[in-house]
Parts: sequence; structure tokens; C-alpha cells
Amino acid sequence: MNTLSQIKPKLTLVGAGPGSFDLITLRGLNALRSADVILFDALVEPDFLDHIKPEAIVHDVGKRKGANGKSQEDINVLILEMALKHGHVVRLKGGDPFVFGRGMEEWQHLAQFGIEVEYIPGVSSCISVPGLAGIPVTHRGSSESFWVITGTTRDGSLSPDVRLAAQTKATVVILMGVSKLSEIVEIFKANGHHDLPVAIIQNGSLPFSKCVVGTVKNIKDKTSKIGIESPAVIVLGSVVKQYSEKQILTSIEKNAVQLNGYE
Repeated sequence: MNTLSQIKPKLTLVGAGPGSFDLITLRGLNALRSADVILFDALVEPDFLDHIKPEAIVHDVGKRKGANGKSQEDINVLILEMALKHGHVVRLKGGDPFVFGRGMEEWQHLAQFGIEVEYIPGVSSCISVPGLAGIPVTHRGSSESFWVITGTTRDGSLSPDVRLAAQTKATVVILMGVSKLSEIVEIFKANGHHDLPVAIIQNGSLPFSKCVVGTVKNIKDKTSKIGIESPAVIVLGSVVKQYSEKQILTSIEKNAVQLNGYE
């Protein structure tokens, strides 16, 4: 623990990546190891806390559906208090702090008090979770661009950007949108996309991940049967077709290994 004369207040915004500990960056891991205080959110796995100083102070400030977590204003105040009292605060956020992570709000709050702030990017789930399922967000001949949209806005409604995205040929990636799936499906149907491929991937980087693949017209029924819950990423677009191809390749590779006597 720092003494009062040694305290150098600092905030480091660290992207933890899409869930699995080994997807944090080396710079992020080094910041975590040096932190006097760690404030982590609901999308951060417990494994991360195995790599902190024994004397580090840890606060769970995650916002979870159906629970009364700390408000963003309360978190801002807590970060400031911890920095002034203890020194180096790491704000560990799932994905990347600047992709629907409110990282800039925390940066601006600390900066107005003259406190040093550092940003360490994280691997965003909007690209990595589809990729880990074998779904590229862009693919030659299928998609030349992609939209990343929050499924739930500050007031709890669906982002109006979904309606705009449904009019394009781009890949559409929706984060925090599982609870809005019915609305999303109806918007895409209204734009004539009944047969557009859709994938919903839960806990995409972890061993207990789930992935359901279908089309706009049947994805709701498929999701209900499998029981997909948050945190999950919704991907809409022709790139989702690559998922089945990836599964076929995986089967071929596995069979080749078996034929060569390695299993």
C-alpha cells in the first residue's frame, strides 16, 4: 500500500477482451499487475484477479440485468476516491473500453481533476466473438463493411440505428441485444430480409460458449430452444454462412488427425 507522500493518482482504462483471460493484451496484463486498485465490470471473468498484487484492492462495479448495480456517476466518484487515496486505479472492462464501455466518461471525469489517464485497447467482442465462431465480419464477395450497434440504449429502447443498418448490405453486429431480438427480427423482416443468415453467440471465447445459427425468419424459435442468454453477440449478414463452412473444415481436420493416429 502506498503512503500518502508516495501516492501518484492515475487511472488506466484496460480492455479485458471478450472473456477468456488469455485474450487480454500484454500491456493490459502489465497494468493489471501494477494496480493498487482494480474496478472490474460484469463481463470480466474471475481468472483475471489471479494476476493482481496480493495487497491490491478489488471492487466489483459491474452492471447486471435485474440487479441494482452502481450508477455510472457512482463509479466515477469511486474511481476518483480510490485514485486519490491509493494511487494507480485500473478500470478493467470487457472488450474495449471505448466500444459501449463508457470509458471516455470515466476518462473525462478524472481528467477534470488533473489526474493522469491512460487507455489500453482491448480485443472487442464485436469482431472477435464472431471470428472465434468462424464468422468474419467482412468477407470478399459477401460484405464490404460492418455496423456495430448497441441493442439497448440509455433509456432502455432499441437503437434507431438498427433500422438504418437493416437497409444496407453490410454485416450488422448488435451487442447487448438479445432482449430486443423480437424487435430486431421484425425490423429486418420489414426490409425484406426474411432469409438473411443470423448467428447469436453467447460467451464466445469461453469453453461453455453457445452458438445458434438460422435466418431472420426462424432465429427466434431456434434461440428459444437452445436458451441463449446475455452476454451474447448477434450477427446478421451473408458472412454468417461461413460458420457452417468452418464446422465442415473442423470435422475434416479432426478426421485427418484420427486417420493419422493422433487420436
